[in-house]
Amino acid sequence: MTEANAAAAPRRTVDSLDAKGKTVFVRADFNVPTDDAGAITDDRRIRGALPTIECLLGKGAAVVVASHFGRPAGTGYEAGESLKPVFERLKQLLAGKAEVRFAGEVPTDAASAAAVAALRPGQVLLLENLRFEKGEKKGDAAFAGKLAAYAQAYVNDAFGASHRADASMVALPRAMRAAGKPAVAGRLLEKELRFLGAALESPRRPFVAIVGGAKVSDKLAALSNLLDKVDAIVVGGAMAYTFLRAQGVATGSSLVEPDMVERAAGILRDAHARGRTILLPVDHVCGRKLEPGTETAVVAGAIPDGWMGLDIGPRSQALFAEACRAARQVVWNGPMGAFETKPFDAGTLAVARAVAEATAAGAVTIAGGGDTAASLDVLGLADALTHVSTGGGASLEMLEGKRFESVDALDAA
Repeated sequence: MTEANAAAAPRRTVDSLDAKGKTVFVRADFNVPTDDAGAITDDRRIRGALPTIECLLGKGAAVVVASHFGRPAGTGYEAGESLKPVFERLKQLLAGKAEVRFAGEVPTDAASAAAVAALRPGQVLLLENLRFEKGEKKGDAAFAGKLAAYAQAYVNDAFGASHRADASMVALPRAMRAAGKPAVAGRLLEKELRFLGAALESPRRPFVAIVGGAKVSDKLAALSNLLDKVDAIVVGGAMAYTFLRAQGVATGSSLVEPDMVERAAGILRDAHARGRTILLPVDHVCGRKLEPGTETAVVAGAIPDGWMGLDIGPRSQALFAEACRAARQVVWNGPMGAFETKPFDAGTLAVARAVAEATAAGAVTIAGGGDTAASLDVLGLADALTHVSTGGGASLEMLEGKRFESVDALDAA
């Protein structure tokens, strides 16, 4: 990927596709979370693909849908990594609209090929996990060629995988185009690129970025790129303690990346030189351990030995919320604390409520990242923002300013 915005070049979309009577291959991202029993705990990504699938059905197409799921070895069928739960949920969501089928143990076996050949307009076929075949992760052109033979058109609707060079993401659209077949963006992909692209290329002011999570190293590139674009960056989560250590503040037993302290100091100096504001926590909800029922205390300033910062404190909540409510645009990636464990969810809740208030007042608010989306779902505030991205790594790489090879492989608008 090159260092340019992923949405820089508009791509042809599924709405312009002549799909009547054709078989269309839709690359979706159905890599959804499941519990220990294999039940889906969040179907956002499945629901996100419905507008594209229903668009194609309405155009009279037969739809082949494919996705990766989990981390299989790539050596064949694995029951624990099967897309069967996704099939059952997709069938429920499309009940009364289309017949949904599921066949084969790997995407290119004889059973899968026969199921594709038997597919008729108005029907949907979900292939088994793409990563059951080693060619997917390797970006193998021969594997992509087998998939290309299934259809007369290709649609990328897998934003959450668009930063990857897997065969179905890059080699497949290239093979389709080489054969004179269209390769276009789905409605979800187009929506994600439009929201995040516009936010970075032509932001409303004041533009506030909220960055949280555990590690500075995970967000370093995004922070550096955002300094050129935002008016202020709110830093929360465990990564804030690396920044505080860089300022000489004692952080007790809090998670700190020692090798990132100087890099964090450099970001703070760079922000000051550019006239950007970086807001760090001024108080903390601390615990002895990260576990339910641990002893807690609110600490302002330096954190004593034996205590770890696990959430932003009340004063920080008010400071961060004020910055969010004053914004005309907010991009958020990463929670403010260990929100999965009470009482360390209060900071994320306070910020989420402030972002929701900004949305209601007319601000454009975008949240990205799996933990951020999960926290908003838990808090019941996902629908209160302008857009909640289905992509974790993909949305982060867009914030880093990277361009996606998978998007460049599609037909230009």
